[in-house]
Amino acid sequence: FVMSVFLRVAAGFDIGLSTKCVVIPKEMDMCHKIGYSEMRLPNLMGHTSMPEVILKSTTWQHLAHTDCHPHLRTFLCSLFAPVCLDTFIHPCRSMCVAVRDSCAPVLACHGHPWPHSLDCDRFPADEDMCLASLTKEYKHLHKVLPKPACQACPAVEEFFTHKRVLEVFCDNNFAVKVKLSKKRTVFGDQEYNIECQVEFITQGSLLPYETQSMVQQWLLINEKCMQRMTPTHRPMVYLLVGNIEEGVILVNQVYRWQRRDSQLTLATQKWRYHKCL
Repeated sequence: FVMSVFLRVAAGFDIGLSTKCVVIPKEMDMCHKIGYSEMRLPNLMGHTSMPEVILKSTTWQHLAHTDCHPHLRTFLCSLFAPVCLDTFIHPCRSMCVAVRDSCAPVLACHGHPWPHSLDCDRFPADEDMCLASLTKEYKHLHKVLPKPACQACPAVEEFFTHKRVLEVFCDNNFAVKVKLSKKRTVFGDQEYNIECQVEFITQGSLLPYETQSMVQQWLLINEKCMQRMTPTHRPMVYLLVGNIEEGVILVNQVYRWQRRDSQLTLATQKWRYHKCL
């Protein structure tokens, strides 16, 4: 079944509606590859038609992409696309609390409160039959990475010298070259394509792919910053420079990387041999 999740066995739940099993639609990509392919309809959010399920769940797809909690997809999909069993399996209250505590700050960064429809008190206690998160086991099996912070967007710099950029590099832990582009979805909202290439990291045990992933998360969490960096649908390239402090990622400098400007290329080449004061 769903990885890192187990069922606590006791009395089951049922919402007393006659339900049917249907294939999870392609539009609900957050609920694909979660361990099952069919869902019950109506679902645990009270949605009775597939168009309604798709419309309401797509507002959560963006949050799912931020990876604000390892069990966010499991939590959301257990409600929007519950697995086809003889009874409904709710998420446990403890899973809701863990997901809420990690993801509510991300929603707040986007200007939204944690919704009343996901009030954790509505979910069963852990001694009942419900989906519980294996937080301790997850932390044991997975390296806990620094978390991106919700922050004010640094001003984009377009005029600089490679010497000034090298000074900034000396004060920071990482520099990541980012190519951003956006497209409209069928629902009319924006979707972003983010390509990352790590120019350097000085933070001990972090690997390049982990740093790429964290910068992508930072961009998704600080979506208003990403909107400012993509004023048109033409792809834009930037260098994001920042620090990792006490388990938090902060982006301190954003440079526009233009083809005609060789200063950033020069700075990243010279950095290998540069000695900071």
